[in-house]
Amino acid sequence: MHIGTARTALFNLLYARHAGGRFLLRIEDTDRERSTAEAVGAIFEGLRWLGLEVDEAPIFQHARSDRHRAAALEMLEKGAAYRCYMTIDELGQERERARAEGRPIRSPWRERTAETGSNLPFVVRLRAPLQGETVVRDKVKGDVVFQNRQLDDLILLRADGSPTYNLAVVVDDHDMGVTHVIRGDDHLNNAARQMLIYQGLGWRVPVFAHLPMIHGPDGAKLSKRHGAQAVSEFAGMGYLPEAMRNYLARLGWGHGDDEIFSDEEAARWFELEHVVASPARLDWAKLNHVNQHYIRLADDRRLAGLALEALRSRGAHLPADAEARLARTIPLVKEGAKTTLELADLTLFALADRPIALGEKERGAFTEEVRARLGRLAGVLEAHGDWTPAALAERLKAFAAAEGGGFGAFGPALRIILAAGAVAPDLAAALAALGRSEALGRVTDALSQLR
Repeated sequence: MHIGTARTALFNLLYARHAGGRFLLRIEDTDRERSTAEAVGAIFEGLRWLGLEVDEAPIFQHARSDRHRAAALEMLEKGAAYRCYMTIDELGQERERARAEGRPIRSPWRERTAETGSNLPFVVRLRAPLQGETVVRDKVKGDVVFQNRQLDDLILLRADGSPTYNLAVVVDDHDMGVTHVIRGDDHLNNAARQMLIYQGLGWRVPVFAHLPMIHGPDGAKLSKRHGAQAVSEFAGMGYLPEAMRNYLARLGWGHGDDEIFSDEEAARWFELEHVVASPARLDWAKLNHVNQHYIRLADDRRLAGLALEALRSRGAHLPADAEARLARTIPLVKEGAKTTLELADLTLFALADRPIALGEKERGAFTEEVRARLGRLAGVLEAHGDWTPAALAERLKAFAAAEGGGFGAFGPALRIILAAGAVAPDLAAALAALGRSEALGRVTDALSQLR
């Protein structure tokens, strides 16, 4: 599920909630080769992860083929469509002539019919008007004018009786009661053709709103070289679904200068008229900023679960009490994480097993004086009852003042011991995250190695 598809789904949901309508999902699976179970499953999974819940059971387009064929036959009866008996060779020749003359394909069968009882294979084509213009009154793009002479007599039913995309979506939108079609602007050309099908069937044309594409940071069409494109990739990179909803809503739509807002606020504010007509640019810095905001707000137990999942996927070492260690650590380090992957990295110091070996480079920080200070600090901390970050920060400050020389006299060495070769928060937070037993044990182990 592409990020552009995800944003389109979100805009549909927001508008439905804003207008008191229904958010509907249709799986357009008339192309049986491309519509694999895996592809359909990715759509459901992408919507589920993003938290976009539809209001009714999904419609599978392929199951409605009989209804689509009935609509095409109705158009035949009304004269809005016709049977075309061109052979493959004749179609190829007409395509070459049309290309050379800069016009759409015109079938000779538009103005004549086969003899009664003919068993020749045929397709059903739309009888598009040859004069005038078709105007798509788009809520995002404004009025888009198509000259009818440039619109082809598109195929509605193939020779095997299967419906084409444009016919199927028109019939399904009508039967599903769709009032607003909000989709990517790569479908803008289809809108003119679909309007002619609506008119041929005598149905009300829905409101169209065609959203601009999402481009990369350099302004070029989003591609693999820009990084993640699929929703699943963003999930795997450590972005939270609520952050993605907030960011995607802001990607091409806005409400003043508001950058952070709730789902309820987005639905209340959302208007199609405020969607920007020009392509939006994916901005990783802004996405990270929004994600960091939602990580700060997220439940710590949920974050611990996500961090554990990320660590397991990497094959990281996990001690038997990893969950308890994560529960202590997450609240103390989450402020600095832009993604849940970064969050997982920030917990690694707390997951290391003892004894933690000190390398030659690290040993250089432990002079005799530093070792003596750490020994005295261990005694002070062991006698200290309150093991919260705030209380530990006060105790460290008092110790530094009593010893003289400030934190620089022991802090760097203590950090080496507590961090275990990973990134760690400030000393008080690291001590609190490790817990009394583990923290003091690491200090004792280190001093034992250095004797």
